[in-house]
Amino acid sequence: MADFTVGDEDFLLDGRPVRLLSGALHYFRVHESQWGHRLAMLRAMGLNCVETYVPWNLHEPAPGHYRDPEALGRFLDAAHAAGLWAIVRPGPYICAEWENGGLPHWLTGPLGRRVRTRDTEYLRHVERWFRVLLPQVVARQADRGGPVVMVQVENEYGSYGSDHVYLRALADLLAELGVCVPLFTSDGPEDHMLTGGSLPGVLATANFGSGAVEAFEVLRRHRPKGPLMCMEFWCGWFEHWGAEPVVRDAREAAGALREILECGASVNLYMAHGGTSFAGWAGANRDGVEHLGTLRPDVTSYDYDAPIDEYGRPTPKFWAFREVLAEYAEGPLPELPPEPPVLGSPVTVPLTEWVAAEDVLEALGSAEDVYGTPPTFEELDVDRGVVRYRFEVPGPRQPYPLRVLGLRDRAVVYVDGVRAGVLTEDEAVLPEPVAGPAVVELWVESLGRVNYGPRLAEPKGITGGVLHERQFLHGVRARGLRLDAFEDAFGDAFEDAEGRRRLPFRSTAEAGRGLFRGTFDAPIPGDARLELHGLVRGFVWVNGFNLGRYWNTGPQLFFHVPGAVLRDQANEVWVWELEVEDATGPEVRLH
Repeated sequence: MADFTVGDEDFLLDGRPVRLLSGALHYFRVHESQWGHRLAMLRAMGLNCVETYVPWNLHEPAPGHYRDPEALGRFLDAAHAAGLWAIVRPGPYICAEWENGGLPHWLTGPLGRRVRTRDTEYLRHVERWFRVLLPQVVARQADRGGPVVMVQVENEYGSYGSDHVYLRALADLLAELGVCVPLFTSDGPEDHMLTGGSLPGVLATANFGSGAVEAFEVLRRHRPKGPLMCMEFWCGWFEHWGAEPVVRDAREAAGALREILECGASVNLYMAHGGTSFAGWAGANRDGVEHLGTLRPDVTSYDYDAPIDEYGRPTPKFWAFREVLAEYAEGPLPELPPEPPVLGSPVTVPLTEWVAAEDVLEALGSAEDVYGTPPTFEELDVDRGVVRYRFEVPGPRQPYPLRVLGLRDRAVVYVDGVRAGVLTEDEAVLPEPVAGPAVVELWVESLGRVNYGPRLAEPKGITGGVLHERQFLHGVRARGLRLDAFEDAFGDAFEDAEGRRRLPFRSTAEAGRGLFRGTFDAPIPGDARLELHGLVRGFVWVNGFNLGRYWNTGPQLFFHVPGAVLRDQANEVWVWELEVEDATGPEVRLH
């Protein structure tokens, strides 16, 4: 049992001043078999605490239906076993470069910008979820012998809103459900963020990547007393598809860390170990100062240029940070744990079987219905995946431009079965006019819902309509295909009750968009890097485990395969390719 409290100047553990040296590690971005290793790496770097978010949408895919909601408790137990304190940031909104900032699509679809406010329907759903989640935290608080020393109220709310009634309702709900360790808020060190996101009587912390002295001066203007803490020290950064890699110099980052500690503050490295946004859960951002501009989808890797890389290995930044943190440690730092085993030898996997996209949609997609106007992904209950919209252009009529209003995010377009182009939000007019009569299909993919800024909670799909000249095309047929259909049904989705294949797999000699399959042996299984050849964009699974989105636009070209996913024989790779029309000799390589 321990009494962790907030004093006038310091955090207090049983009345003794203590400094939190924490590192962010998201349990949902690390395969559970590797939690122990990653937590041991935090200890070896010189940390005494771990911090994690909780993604609501991962754990409640439909209202009142839960998927492994006990995972947080198991992670906190692993942190305790590793000798670490724990900070929990339960949301309901988390940002984290995660799909929709962690908010469920079934919630933001109907409520829109009513989320993250005092709206009673929104708060009703939050309360139901917290009543499922919070008992795991409450039972593991420090005063009950567990590792949890602090719990966050919302997340960087001052970057989004100013509804203090909402923040107070969350704080009261946490207390009602039994949270008795100190609560805190975290915001950027700017006046409007701290006034919008903090609460009287609740510890305020700051998030920044450099300039600790100036940042804490701003924080002190708002909170003259209380421990100083940088709750997110951005020691690296995330990456977007099609952009340049992001790297921060190790020595420069170590200098910024030292400045924080020399201010007498506690710190949380964001990220200490980033991991991977498996299963298509990576979010997206909007560019521009106000975060209202072009969509920038996040890559699958959440390596973050962190001191512990995506594969759990120490980087130069690890050693630079360890040198700084050792000066603040009580005694010598632990040795590093043994590195996880790696794949014994490289493997090349030809993708020898294929099923056309239309056949996959027929087998795994939702029923096709007719709508007056195009339904959004949310209205079709599609969180991650694709929707096929089918329009009829009346005729006879002369060729006119075909334009999609409110396209989110990317559409491969076919006119009378022939590929006619790829449309995006910024380039939403087909290159060639369309004459009628014609049948137009748009295979629309969400590239990740916005996780930060004022366009949080925006819908996906065709959110406006399809114009032929100035005329809307109505009577659209729409059919959705969720990634869950693969994740939940791999292994039996392609066989009937007698074990016969339902999908017409055939040779990849004439393959295009659709589902590819290959098999391989791995005599010495272990962590591996996977790369794809002859393909453009889609998702990849190994033995039913979704590694995430791939896209040859880069900068990410390799994908992390946790060793626990592999077996020594009869491994299977599935690749859901969304764009390529002629896949010549597609293959997967692991090394």
